[in-house]
Amino acid sequence: MTTFSDLGVHKNYIKGLKELGIKVPTEIQEKTIPFLLENKSDFIGLAQTGTGKTVAFGLPVLNLINVDDDNVQALILSPTRELVQQIKKQLFKFTKYIDEKIFVEAVYGGEKIERQINNLQRITHVIVSTPGRLVDLIERGDVNLKNIKTVVLDEADEMLSMGFKEDINRILKYTSGDRNTWLFSATMPEEIRQIVKRYMNINAKRVEINTHNIVNSNITHFFVKTTLKDKTNDIADFLDKRTSERGIIFCRTKAGARKLCKELKDEGFSIDVLEGDMKQIDRDKVMRAFKNESLQYLISTDVSARGIDVKDINFVVHHQLPEQLSYYTHRSGRTARAGKTGISIAFILPNELEKIHQIQKDLQIKFTETKL
Repeated sequence: MTTFSDLGVHKNYIKGLKELGIKVPTEIQEKTIPFLLENKSDFIGLAQTGTGKTVAFGLPVLNLINVDDDNVQALILSPTRELVQQIKKQLFKFTKYIDEKIFVEAVYGGEKIERQINNLQRITHVIVSTPGRLVDLIERGDVNLKNIKTVVLDEADEMLSMGFKEDINRILKYTSGDRNTWLFSATMPEEIRQIVKRYMNINAKRVEINTHNIVNSNITHFFVKTTLKDKTNDIADFLDKRTSERGIIFCRTKAGARKLCKELKDEGFSIDVLEGDMKQIDRDKVMRAFKNESLQYLISTDVSARGIDVKDINFVVHHQLPEQLSYYTHRSGRTARAGKTGISIAFILPNELEKIHQIQKDLQIKFTETKL
């Protein structure tokens, strides 16, 4: 069995990883870390959500930092506030036992920009940011990225699907010079190919993990036929049979998410909702409760769930099938993370059976009909 020590990771980082319960490298980590530790070059890593990409790029980023240089040396771009906060927290924990202090700052929308500007005036070696907020800081002249040696594009396909294409282009132009770009993504749509062509070395090292499986193969997919009248009761019956498990329920609309949350709360379930009209402070409160397990279930819209990474999610429920195929991949990817198994179950009306067949075909997965 390969160890982090075999990959060339310093023992003090390994100590920090062990405290996080990360003991054995995943496939993307095995194939990425040794290369990035030994080579200063561009890199493309293709792997599904939940395969451990943060460790794969995070350890090499930290390893490249020169602590005697007070300038910002690395930039990590990620699609959502939640992912940015999570990456910063993980990098901080990785460095718990190393001798020299590496300073990481997170910047994102939804918080006062002045506070983030003040934080950046302290010594900062690594910035983790959403694209939109970073462009704001660049335009105001409040961030200096001229000494950047490494730019990481994390969840690149998600950033593009969320409309950050122009922002990413501006940031890559602004940081052009003697820097390496590391791009991590679950898929490789045409827009990402354009970024690779324009901003990265034609000979960039490329690592692909199970890219023929668009959806994590550790997920089992089910569907239940129901009616509009019975759907909430059927979902409640499903939850009743999983009293020791945790899960996320996806709705297509904000109104639908709020309505379902009220109905299930009235049935006595430990549940709350994430949707786009919430204030950031309320959103953070719900996410905190779900992460610390004082909430058992979470209801979310597709956009609100971007970047949710909570350990040990046993199942994902589709209250309705998503509008876009990619949303099914992102929804179901909330479960079966870090090598574990999980369930994805859709509650469908009889006229949606054709859509199930289409998802099966397009994503190369198998649905099984089940009765509750």
